[in-house]
Formats: sequence, structure tokens, C-alpha cells
Amino acid sequence: MAVLLGQALATSIIQVALDRLASHEVIDYFKGRKLNQKLLQNLEFVLLSANSVLIDAEEKQFTNSAVKKWLDELKDAVYVADDLLDEIKTEALRSKSEAKLQTRTKKVWRFVSTLFDKKIQSKLENVLGILQILIEQKKVHNLKEVAGGVPLRPRQLTTSCPEEYSVYGRDIDKEEIFKKLQLDNANGDEIFVVPIVGMGGVGKTTLARLVYNDNRVKENFDLKAWVCVSDTFDGFRITKTIFEEVTLSNCDIHSLNLLQFRIRESLKGKKFLLVLDDVWNEEYIAWDDLVTMFRCGAQEIKIIITTRSEKVASIVHPISIHHLMQLPEEECWLLFAKHAFKNGKSRENLDIELIGREIVYFPS
Repeated sequence: MAVLLGQALATSIIQVALDRLASHEVIDYFKGRKLNQKLLQNLEFVLLSANSVLIDAEEKQFTNSAVKKWLDELKDAVYVADDLLDEIKTEALRSKSEAKLQTRTKKVWRFVSTLFDKKIQSKLENVLGILQILIEQKKVHNLKEVAGGVPLRPRQLTTSCPEEYSVYGRDIDKEEIFKKLQLDNANGDEIFVVPIVGMGGVGKTTLARLVYNDNRVKENFDLKAWVCVSDTFDGFRITKTIFEEVTLSNCDIHSLNLLQFRIRESLKGKKFLLVLDDVWNEEYIAWDDLVTMFRCGAQEIKIIITTRSEKVASIVHPISIHHLMQLPEEECWLLFAKHAFKNGKSRENLDIELIGREIVYFPS
């Protein structure tokens, strides 16, 4: 019972922080003030990483004092992060009220806001550093990751199927990805990797789908495969999925070695595009073991990876990292209107449109 209560407490702390982190007040405040949005992205990643080892840590703390100390320090750091995010939400609301003040008073508030921005960004960088150190220490304490950790929200598996609705504001991003994919591969054993890095929900999977289903992929690649990796980097499952997509057949092979051999045979002399969606693994060995099978026979290998983690992007030796930012305001409005109004139009009621735009643009 004590373990369950501990898990519930630790999870609730992390859940509250994640919810606050994902709030439009915090995200729009960073965007509007041109603060470093990577801070939010990295903070989200370390919180999810912490959650993945909570079950093991809560069980071991009763027999291992070092783990208990680590867990207490983790909770303290998450509390600090959550307090800072709460401060940002409060400042965002104050900023909205500021717009109604007289010009002279607004100048004073603008100066105060600038001081607040510098102070809060410095504090966030500090607590992020502490959390990152604690996450690194999970290896020292031999804490085991549990797929998804203590349940927060269900994670939806992705597919390569095109979106049923229109995609807004990603044409430039798509063209940039294609430019990187079209780089010549003089050495057939060389693997070109393009990571798409961004916060959860920013549209990494959507962008990967746009590229994957573009006619230019059909024209320039002989074979392609899409694998949703998600929380657990299971080399055998990933390899099996690649085999089934490349051969368009079910796989009843239980030997990883044989699977890799069959894939190499299928890729000989071919141009191959692989998408690994939602990658979390930060261990280089697991990545190297996977790509080894591509280093023999294929004419050209290009891999797109979507991830929230800068570290994941760095260990795959990318030709270039594509950082996916939030949509511009007008594209945000078009996306909102598409889901909120019939046929994506709100002309019937301008008052509703004004309210909708306030929701999308707040607190810019």
C-alpha cells in the first residue's frame, strides 16, 4: 500500500507539472516573449523520463537509502519546476491585463516583465539542469524503465496513413526535409538520418506523414517502411515491422539474425526510406545494433526520426537536425476553425470568431 501511495503521489506531481507545461498560457507566453522554447521541450522530456522509472524507484527506496534520497530530490526538483510554471501562468494573465493600462504605465510594466523573463528563464535552466543530472543518475541506481512508466495518459500508436483533414503551415518544413533527403549518397554503406525534433503535439508525426506520402518519395525510393517505436526501443519488433513493410507479408521468423539477413537481401541495390516515429531511446548501442543491418548491399538508405529529445537526435549521427517549431498564429487559427466550425468557416457569427481568435492568440 505504501508503494502504491508513493507512486500515486510522485505521479500526480509529475502529471500536474506536465499539464501546466502543456497549457496554452505557458506555451504562448514563451512564444510571445521569444524565450527559449527548447527549455519547455527538454523539461517535458526529463519529466517523462523520470516517470518511466518511478515504479522501480518507489519499490527500491525501502531497501536502498540512496534510491530514497534520489527520489526525494527528484520530487523536490519537480515541485520547483511546477512552481516556476505556475509563476509563468500568473505572469501571462497579468500580461493580458497590462494591455488595458495607459501607455506610460505599460512602459513600467514592460520593464518589469523583461526582468521577470530573464529571472524565470535562468531559474528554469537551473532546475532543468538538476533534473537532467538526476535522470542521468538512474543508471547509477540501476533503476529499470517500465514502458510508459506509471500511467499518465494513453499513448496512441501512429501509422503512415495520410491525414483526413488539411494540414496547415508545414509546407516549408516539408520542403526542407526533402532537400535533406535528396542529398547524394556516394557511398552505399552510408546512412543519412534526418531527425525531426520538437515538443509533444507540435506536429512531428504529421510532418513525417506528409513527406512519407508525397509522390516524390515514390519517384525517388524503391522501398519504404514506417515504424512507430514509442516508449520501448524493441530491436526485434522494429526489425520485424520493417521486414513486413518491405516484403508486404506477415513474418513468422523468430530469429533476429535471420530477419536481418532477409532484410539485407530485400534491400540489395535498392533505395530505401525508413521512418522511425516517436523515438525515446537514448542508448547509442541499441541504435547502432539496429542500423548495422543496413550497412550492406542497399544502394541508398535515408531515415527520418521523430523525437522530443535532442540527445536522441544527436546519437544517430544526423546529417542535419530539423527543429519543428509551433505554427504561426494565422495557421493556428485556421486549424482551430477547421475543427470548431462547419466547413472551417465562422462567417455566420463574427462574435464567435472573435472569441475563437482570442483563444488561439492568447496572450500574444
